[in-house]
Amino acid sequence: MSELTVMAQASANAGACWTCPFCPLLCDRFGVAAEAGAAGLHLTGSSCRRAAEALARFKPGPSPSTPLVNGQTTDLDTAVAAAARLLQGSRQPLFAGLGTDVAGARALHALATDIGAISDAAHGAALMHGLRALQDRGAFTTTLAEVRTRADLIVCIGGSPSASLPEFFRRCGLGEATVAARHVVLLGSPADGNAADEHDALARLPGITVEAVALQGDLFDTVALLAACIAGTAPPGAVNEPLRKLAGRLHTAHYGVLTWEAARLPAQGALIVEALNRIVGTLNRRTRAATLPLGGGDGAATANQVHAWMSGLPLRTRAGPAGLEHEPLRFDTDRLLADRAVDTLLWVSSFGAATPLTLDLPHIVLGPAAMAGQLASGTHLPSVFIPVSTPGIGSAGHLFRTDGVVLMPLHKVIDDGLPTVADVARQLRLALTALRVNPPQ
Repeated sequence: MSELTVMAQASANAGACWTCPFCPLLCDRFGVAAEAGAAGLHLTGSSCRRAAEALARFKPGPSPSTPLVNGQTTDLDTAVAAAARLLQGSRQPLFAGLGTDVAGARALHALATDIGAISDAAHGAALMHGLRALQDRGAFTTTLAEVRTRADLIVCIGGSPSASLPEFFRRCGLGEATVAARHVVLLGSPADGNAADEHDALARLPGITVEAVALQGDLFDTVALLAACIAGTAPPGAVNEPLRKLAGRLHTAHYGVLTWEAARLPAQGALIVEALNRIVGTLNRRTRAATLPLGGGDGAATANQVHAWMSGLPLRTRAGPAGLEHEPLRFDTDRLLADRAVDTLLWVSSFGAATPLTLDLPHIVLGPAAMAGQLASGTHLPSVFIPVSTPGIGSAGHLFRTDGVVLMPLHKVIDDGLPTVADVARQLRLALTALRVNPPQ
């Protein structure tokens, strides 16, 4: 077979470009190719390492459908029935991971509400940094499009995002002839060879000047000092010259953007985000500034949006005996598992083969077919694995981009023959209803 280039799309949407679902930028200018004899799909139109590695995990043809119950292969109906029995017998289930698209998140929310489950994303701790700061003080955020067309100063808090988001600077329009000149500051960039290479690569782009500014103390100290300097409240001599110079640049910029990666913030990172929001609030009295949070990948931002729409509250919420309960600290997945505060885990990871930290309790896992090898060994605990389709690869769908204002369509690349997370969640609701009507004797 000659090389088959499959621009990621459903056949009904011929001509549409592929949207990559494997990072929160959701880039939509690439393609996917499948070659005869190739072990997996490969990326065209970009050198993005993250997308290329993710695509390599998927074969061009249908995926083997091998549901497991207690480590033994079975069929889908039997697996769904076994999962429903686990959920029915649970006193406090936890729905975690939540690596799915809008349709999957909606179906999981309905199921969680039916049975009083706690819901938390795999990247829940990182997600909460920005969410708690937003709840406490509000925020002023921008979009990728605004950064590309308006920002003349981009400050990357904690260093360059390129290690985890390889296409970030391209999405900001850096180096494009039609985009105005701009200054990039890498605040707290690690002192290693990779950081130096990144600095040099950016500096070679036309119209770009790059500056690395070291931390003054840790990240908490640095951002607090920067905020005080911008507000004019820093004691004399408290702020070093590079940080004072950065404060001056932010004051004189036409549109300054402070961008930060949620996953790279330390514990209690909400305090850093609050300081960044305070900086932006001060700057906006005289000029224009905004933050750009980077995170929410693997469906986390999408699940959070869906939960907020449907319940009025974000993730780390349950429909309990007292009504809706939102507990951003107590309903943390790691904490709940460590404290054995839940007795059944439903783990959803349709974009990758990530498994939870522990499976030492009854569990149901929805993920790519490749996860079967990790879960096939026998276990003394009740367990169910159901392979599901990956949105943007084996099925169509929608995801929210990192800036939170754009819902991107995901197009089907291959026919993997697997059900979607939404399909399985709906089947579980039907099976639970049947068990309530006709309980086992």
